[in-house]
Amino acid sequence: MQPTCLSNEAEEELSRHPCYSEEAHRFYARMHIPVAPACNIQCNYCNRKFDCVNESRPGVVSEVLSPQQAERKVKGVAAQLMQLSVVGIAGPGDPLANPEETFDTFARVKQHVPDVALCLSTNGLTLYRHVDEIVELGIRHVTITINAIDPDVGAGIYPWVFDEGVRYEGREAAELLISRQLKGLEMLAQLGILVKVNSIMIPGVNDHHLPAVSKRVKELGATLHNVTPLIIAPGSQYEMDGRKAPRPKELHNLQELLGRDGMKVMRHCRQCRADAIGLLGQDRNRDFPLEAMDEDPVVNLEARALFQSDIDVKLRERVSAKQARLNGLQASMPKSRLAVATRGGDKVNQHFGHATEFLIYDTDGSEVELVGVRKIQAYCHGTADCNGDKTATLQEIISILSDCRILLCSGIGEAPRASLNKAGVLPLVRKGDIREAILESVKYSSYFGNINISKG
Repeated sequence: MQPTCLSNEAEEELSRHPCYSEEAHRFYARMHIPVAPACNIQCNYCNRKFDCVNESRPGVVSEVLSPQQAERKVKGVAAQLMQLSVVGIAGPGDPLANPEETFDTFARVKQHVPDVALCLSTNGLTLYRHVDEIVELGIRHVTITINAIDPDVGAGIYPWVFDEGVRYEGREAAELLISRQLKGLEMLAQLGILVKVNSIMIPGVNDHHLPAVSKRVKELGATLHNVTPLIIAPGSQYEMDGRKAPRPKELHNLQELLGRDGMKVMRHCRQCRADAIGLLGQDRNRDFPLEAMDEDPVVNLEARALFQSDIDVKLRERVSAKQARLNGLQASMPKSRLAVATRGGDKVNQHFGHATEFLIYDTDGSEVELVGVRKIQAYCHGTADCNGDKTATLQEIISILSDCRILLCSGIGEAPRASLNKAGVLPLVRKGDIREAILESVKYSSYFGNINISKG
């Protein structure tokens, strides 16, 4: 089936969901609740025995909560974080391998913080069994991770799956998982549930296959396709195999291809932890420790509604202004590509040395378009002498930014500034709104003779 046109109610939901809407992610926050530790499949890029609180990747948490603790924490966060619009469960295992804890938690959130959207992320193995519960609880957003639709490809990703007391391995495991994923997707789409499909781009395994995945999930009714680069957990099979993540340009080219085929492609994903709190690009979980919460936090729904209505006005104004600019463009100008160091909030507000990712933008001098997110190893780890092989780290960063002409950050040391300049990347220290800083920087660069600063 082809996805039907979204209703006004669905469009309203998407406008406040930071994962489904690129505009919303600048203003609205999400909260992931870690209540689901068990998992029923094994992926070659994952090692659930290894967790580190300093890591930022799916499947990592600082602690697992009970449904009762989760209720307390969600109420405490909602009472303080007025822009919280989505509460999701994404792990650290698979939510539907922990159905009692997952649905108990969702029921508590629905009762006590009814103004947030509920969001579920799953590998899809047992999804078809829980569709009625999803509908009954009003869970309107479901993400399914689908890395392959061909069992021969899937066999290189999933060594085993476990269902109803039976362990399946190899191609048989992949075939079972894929059939369940596609069945669950179709069932949800037919019921009007908004489904996002996540796929991990794994060079040499499924990179050539993902266009077929995108085409199939679109046919079955998926609303959005999010293709993210491989992150290899320490001790995982892929680490032992020496497998590498895709280069940023490879990921960008694939996303462009999927977009040309008609699928809406997510480009602003941060591959969040399973206990992340705040705007995308932020993780404020440590700002909201459970022990600091009141025993029964009071959520002022009226104050939250008023705060979020002001955000909605800003969003509509932003979208209208963007459309007016697009309508006023007389001709397509050469595009420039820039990298931005940010801690979130739609601001240039991070020092180059502290960045662990860059947002990549294209601009023609009038409109600014987000291209994607590129993860890096931080140049400086915050110690006094900043020990480590900084030369190798810097060269890797320069390689990752090779198609960018300008880098915007809130500060940068003389050594990395000189190296970036030598490599043809102009570092500029700016602060404030990302769009304004980008347009100002393009004009600045043009003034000094680099009218077309695009290298990619």
